[in-house]
Amino acid sequence: MFKLFWVTNNEEIIELDWEIDISNELENEVWQVALDILETPYEIIILAPIAGIELEDIDLTVNKSVLTIKWFRPKPEIYSDEIIVRNQECFWWKFLRNVILPENLDFDSIKANLENNLLIITIQKLKFSSHSIKIDRVEM
Repeated sequence: MFKLFWVTNNEEIIELDWEIDISNELENEVWQVALDILETPYEIIILAPIAGIELEDIDLTVNKSVLTIKWFRPKPEIYSDEIIVRNQECFWWKFLRNVILPENLDFDSIKANLENNLLIITIQKLKFSSHSIKIDRVEM
C-alpha cells in the first residue's frame, strides 16, 4: 500500500491510499544504489550507503574505465505469506551500478572498505611529471 499526501492551495491535506501488489515484479528487477562521487586533487572517492550487506558479498570489478558495483541483498525471513506489508521502501533484491570513470586513474590502486554501512571506494589519480622541454634548432 502506498500512502500519498497532497496539499491544496488552501493548505488542506488530502490523503490517498493506493494498494498495488508489485512483489513479483520487484523480485525480477535490478536496482541501482545511490552514489556520491567526490574528487580531491589526488583521488576519486565513491560513497554508497548499503545496509545489510557484508563487504565480501559485494562484487567490484573494473573493465577499462567502468567500475561495476554489484550485490544481492536477500529479503529477511520476517517477510512471509502471513505478513501484510503496509509500506515498503527498502529494496531486498539485486543491485547493480556502473560508474564511468575518467581514464587518468590508477586502477591498480582501488581500495574498498565498509564503514557504518557506507561502502567507501578510493581510486588514486595517476601522477604525471611536468617539466619544460627545450626545443633544439636544427640547421640545414
